[in-house]
Amino acid sequence: MKQLLVAVALWGFLSPAVFAAETPLPVKVVVVTMFETGEDTGDKAGEFQRWKERQKLDTVYPAPFMHHDIMANTETGVIGIVTGMGTANSAASVMALGLDPRFDLRHAYWLVAGISGFDPNDASLGSVAWARFLVDGDLAHEIDTREKPADWPDGYFPLFSQGPDDQERLSYSLGEVFELNGALLEWAFQLTEDTPLQDDPSLAATRKLYVDYPVAQRKPFVLVGDQLAAMTFWHGKLLNDWANRWVDYWTRGEGEFVSSAMEDTGTLQSLSYLDAAGKVDKSRVLVLRTASNFTMPPPGISAADYLRQEQHDSYAGLDASLENAYRVGSKVVDTLVEGWDRYRDTAPAAK
Repeated sequence: MKQLLVAVALWGFLSPAVFAAETPLPVKVVVVTMFETGEDTGDKAGEFQRWKERQKLDTVYPAPFMHHDIMANTETGVIGIVTGMGTANSAASVMALGLDPRFDLRHAYWLVAGISGFDPNDASLGSVAWARFLVDGDLAHEIDTREKPADWPDGYFPLFSQGPDDQERLSYSLGEVFELNGALLEWAFQLTEDTPLQDDPSLAATRKLYVDYPVAQRKPFVLVGDQLAAMTFWHGKLLNDWANRWVDYWTRGEGEFVSSAMEDTGTLQSLSYLDAAGKVDKSRVLVLRTASNFTMPPPGISAADYLRQEQHDSYAGLDASLENAYRVGSKVVDTLVEGWDRYRDTAPAAK
């Protein structure tokens, strides 16, 4: 009974009649972040704070049905949300926003901007990756590694398959993989690839530890690289190998695992449903992730020891990755807003 009352109350809050006198805000860009450390402004920053302060998202739309209130700049048409961490939170928050009658999201672009762990084979701390593929790491079968067949690399294999390399698996399109708009992605990459990125001595010190990984020793840079989204915070070389195999499998060899995060397949699942309902345009989605830490330890340190060192507020690349997410992402946001007469009806594409 209590759940029914809550559902009725929520429906009443979202009902168009409640906002009948309010004209929906035409939204140009939705900035999607996943966490904020404390307050939205004035303290140690998480993913959202720079967007709140620098994009002047000063109008608050109360959202008791979401993880965090919705913030907006009603003059520019940019809004920002904090979904909460994990695919369940991201899917719920994005769906709630998409059904909120206070916003017209039919022409909106969506920019997911967050930190993540990066494969040291592909990028360095503070680097920024635009994703083409988002692969879910939770929809799977699993048997204990100690019970797996001898010729299997591990006991984790795709849902409804017969094993790790089964190309004839049954597929129910449950959100195992999403491919984003390649033309829009390439436009965003070309626009931002020369963006000056923050670097600092702590990043340089960590880079030096990865003696066998030449790319990890580079200064931060912008690249195109795909994401694995899984609710489990995994770490270590063996799981990094699994992540590369998993992304390769689901993208049929077209994708390259670069970033490990939690939320983005949940976000895309909700946007796919909202697109089918005519509420949003899922071809206008961009996903940007920055390297706050690596997905495996440097040579000579165990996975367990390094994971204990690299906790949420002590990631070696945290500050740089948060700053670089804004530097790169805001260039896209500002360009879309400034060119809205052109981009409202026609999405930008690479030259």
